[in-house]
Formats: sequence, structure tokens, C-alpha cells
Amino acid sequence: MIVKFDSEAGTFIMNGDVAVQLLRMMGHSGTVPSAILPRDIPGALTRLKAALHADRGHSDAPTGNDEDEQKELVVSLRQRAFPLIDLLTRAAAKGTEVMWSSQT
Repeated sequence: MIVKFDSEAGTFIMNGDVAVQLLRMMGHSGTVPSAILPRDIPGALTRLKAALHADRGHSDAPTGNDEDEQKELVVSLRQRAFPLIDLLTRAAAKGTEVMWSSQT
């Protein structure tokens, strides 16, 4: 599943598993489709950032000694969260909602 985030402040798509994980980190149920109202965005953004900060100790890095495994590009959850944090920040500044839905 792919999740599309849409707002007057911007649009982007994200892998569904990661999107649901980030939605839950911001205090949402993780339901797709859904939305967040402008008045609720600052609190959700604060919860998401705090959860990502708390998750900092968990490494996504490969643990084996295999050279091929170490060469793989590792993208952390914090990096994957950047587009959502950016969209929520811009939506809050603009006073607009953020909606998300599944795309096939």
C-alpha cells in the first residue's frame, strides 16, 4: 500500500507501513483514509518529533559483518519522517488540514 498525503501546503506519497507507523507516533489511530485538522497539527507534530527523538537509540544499521550487507543504503525512520514533518509544519503555518488516503 502507498499512502498519499495531501494538503493545500503540499502533497507527497509514502510507503504505507511507514506512514501508518508515523501516524501512530503522532497520536493518530493510523486509519487510512483520514485527516488532521489545523488546530490539531501542532500537538501531533510535537508528539511525532518526541517519538522520533525517543526512537533515536534504535539503530537501523546492519548488524552483520558481511560486506554486501554493510554497503546497503540504510534509511532511518527519522529520515523517512522528514516529508511528513515538513508538510505538517507548512500546513500549520498556513492553517490548513492534512488528509491522507491509500493509493494503488
